[in-house]
Amino acid sequence: MLQETLLLIKPNATKKNKIGEILRMIEANGFVIEKLKMFRMDKDLADEFYQEHLGKNFYEELSGFMRSGKIVGVVLSREEAIVKLRELVGHTDYTKANLGTIRSLYGDSMTENAVHASDSEVSAKREISLIFPQS
Repeated sequence: MLQETLLLIKPNATKKNKIGEILRMIEANGFVIEKLKMFRMDKDLADEFYQEHLGKNFYEELSGFMRSGKIVGVVLSREEAIVKLRELVGHTDYTKANLGTIRSLYGDSMTENAVHASDSEVSAKREISLIFPQS
């Protein structure tokens, strides 16, 4: 089934100039880039985007990191986009990610793991509407 999903290239990867390499991996794995933009996340957007983590002990670190630099937001499409992208990005803990996945290649820590990928159709719709509100 053709789906759309959201990928965020996080500040640690953008600071290290890995945007092109990550997008090349994405396209080489059959994804079509439907929308793309570079932006900075403010506190309000971070709070809304990561609402399920508000109040957790790691939230302030996550929010601060996501507000620390440029982010690339990308809407991607392909068959089974959500599952296929999650496979390509790898485990949240980059040290546990399969070799060759985006996080194994570009992750620096549990928080600074290079990318975010939507985990479900509901999340993808909500996250896309937050990052691309005119959609």
